[in-house]
Formats: sequence, C-alpha cells, structure tokens
Amino acid sequence: MANPDDRPWYSGISRYQWLVLAIAAAGWAFDQYESQIFVITKDYMLPDLTGASGAALNELSEYLFAVFLLGSAFGGLIAGSLADRFGRRPLLVATILFYSIFSGLTYFATDKWQLGVIRFFVAAGVGGEWAVGASLIAEVFPTRARTYAASIFHASGQLGFWIAALVGIAVGSQWRYAYLVGILPAILTIWVLARVHEPEKWEAKAMQLEESGSQRRRLGSFRELLFTPKWSRHALLGCLFAGTGLATFWCVMVAGQDLTRDFLKRTGADPNDIHRQAAFAYGIVQTIGCTLGLLAFGPICARFGRRASFIGFNLLAFAIVPITCFAPQQYWQLLLLLPLYGFFTEGFHAGYAMYFPELFPTHLRATGTSFCFNGGRIVAIPALFASAWLKGPHGVDLRWAVTILATLYLVGAGIMLLLPETNHQELPE
Repeated sequence: MANPDDRPWYSGISRYQWLVLAIAAAGWAFDQYESQIFVITKDYMLPDLTGASGAALNELSEYLFAVFLLGSAFGGLIAGSLADRFGRRPLLVATILFYSIFSGLTYFATDKWQLGVIRFFVAAGVGGEWAVGASLIAEVFPTRARTYAASIFHASGQLGFWIAALVGIAVGSQWRYAYLVGILPAILTIWVLARVHEPEKWEAKAMQLEESGSQRRRLGSFRELLFTPKWSRHALLGCLFAGTGLATFWCVMVAGQDLTRDFLKRTGADPNDIHRQAAFAYGIVQTIGCTLGLLAFGPICARFGRRASFIGFNLLAFAIVPITCFAPQQYWQLLLLLPLYGFFTEGFHAGYAMYFPELFPTHLRATGTSFCFNGGRIVAIPALFASAWLKGPHGVDLRWAVTILATLYLVGAGIMLLLPETNHQELPE
C-alpha cells in the first residue's frame, strides 16, 4: 500500500481548504494591486501633484516607497498580534477594508503630503492582511501541502501586478481612476464573513490558554516573542532576512520599469511611447517571470529544502541584475532578460509565506510571522534612503545604482545560513 505522503500534494485537500486559499490569495492579489498601482502611475501622478520630473521624480518615489514600508510595518505588527489574540477571521476583514477605503481616498489627493499620509494607511492594511493570510494558510493546510499552498498564496499577488499594469495603461494620465478600482476588495470581506471560520489549531490554543486564566495574555504576546530565546532568535534573524528581501524588492525588482525607461531614453525611442513601453515591459513581461519564480519556489523548497532554495535564489538574483542592467543593446534583448530578472529577484518571496509561520508556535504564529515580514520593512527603510540618493540628482547612473543595491542579496544569503531548516516538519505548538 502506498504511503499517503507520496500522493500529490493536492490529493485529499478539502473544498473548504481550497476556499480558504482562494480567499487569502484574492486578498493578497488586491494587496499587491494597491502597492503596484503607485509604481505604474507615479510617472503621471507625481508630476501632476508636485511638478517633479527626471531624477527628482525618482528620488521622491523612493521616499514614498519608504513611507509605504513604514506603514506596512506599523499595520502588520499590530494586525499580527491582534490576529493571535482575537482570531484570524476578524482581522482579515478589518485589514482588507482598511486598505480598500484608503485606496479610494487617493482619488482626492492634491499634494505630496496628503499622498504620503494616504499611502501610509493603505500600506497599514496591506501589511496586516499578508500576516493574517499567511498564518491562516499554514494552519488550514496539512504539512505535505503547506509548502505548495503558501507558494500559490504569495504568487497570487502577481495577479494584482497584472491588473495594476492593465489599469495603469488603460487610464493613462487620468491616474486618479486607477485608485477607485482599489475600493473593489471591500466586496471580498462579505465572502470572508460568510465562509471563513477560525482554524482549529488557533481555537484549541485559545481555549487552552483561556482555561488557564491569566495565560490568555500569551496570545500574540510581543514580550514572549522577544524574550523567549528560541522565538526571539527566529524573530530577529527572520526580520533581518526579510529586510534584505524587501529592500531589494523596492530598490531592485521594481526598478525594472525605471531601467526600461532609462534604456529607451538612451537609445532614442519616441518620447510618446516610452511610458507605454516601460509599463508593458515591467507590468507584463517582467511580471511573467516574477509569477513563474513565485510558483516554482514552492516545489523547489519541497525538493531541496528552505535554506538551500533561499540561498540559491539570492545568489542567482545577485548575478542576473548586472547582466540585465548592462548587457542589452536593443529593446527586444531587454525584454528577453526581464523575465529572468523577475524570476530570481522576486521568486524567493513566495518562501516568506511558507517559512515564517513554520518558525513560531500557534499562539505567536501571526505575531512572529508579521514581526519577520513587516519588521523587515522597517529594516529595509535605510536601503530606500540610500536608493533615493543613488538614483537621485546627485547619485550615479541608474544601472550602477541598481547593481550596487543588489549586493543586499549576498547579505540575505548569509543571514539564511543562521536560520533553521523546517522542510517537512510539523508546525511548532
């Protein structure tokens, strides 16, 4: 008789488990829409609101990326702790509503200060939703399927990239309408309220601690997370590791659009076509590579383990960046490289959703997962300031700026050597 664990990972997965994956994935896809629609529309938005152009526009963009990271960290850390304390379901609803409402308010922004405040609060909802969704997937799916489900969950964000690219191209200079589309995820909360219930793991742990009286305060406790040696080591190293990945995401991966625009300007492309061609190259072509990388990372992790996969992707990302920056001589050559650029620079991000929940016990899972991923956003902020200077009016050639920033992939690979392997292991209780 065959070992049940030798079955395909999707064998025996219940209809409800698929439903949870679909809902969490939809929430994350809209999360990514909210983050990427700014990348797609900023070339129209920022000149409209501030008059910025050229290197000054790049510099202001990096500062607004830093604001987004700070807001994500703020919202994610709060939502993670509350999700451990009060449950995954109510926080999933609250975070989706939060980022949907503030996305719609972007339509009314009239200056960079209003935009900065609104982007901060959009990010707060985005950061919170990811931590709750990742914890929910980890607790609902069995061990043999968890890696693949988490990979699909994170890869679903690429749907948000594509929608952002298509909407951005469709609205053109009428960028405000793109942010009204961001209100639509609020409809998803009706589905969550109607169909999702708390994971059995969380309910059992909450009941156990409730019966212990004062022990309930351990749910979502930052004190226990940061002062218990085992969990604090995982939290701090995970935070540093995520910090390198999030810094390179905002400084290197999303630079694909700016690199394309810079290339087209240097090669004498028609100025009227540059925005459209750059948006297509980044939002469609590069995103195809990102999606394939995110989907591939789960099976690669299942085969080779978490540590080897993370380290391998970081090293290959470091290698592909200067090739993409300096090798292309024609637009079609750049289009051939961008999928590989996306594959390696973003693919390993799918591992965060599977790996971070595996580092913490049930009563600290969302808190620890959020601390790693969203605390990593705070760690990444200095890199955004460095990026703003390197890409700004007094910095260096954009290609060299992106290549210098790509050295953070080597730092990430080194940090991963200090973290444990969790492949094929049960979640800690």
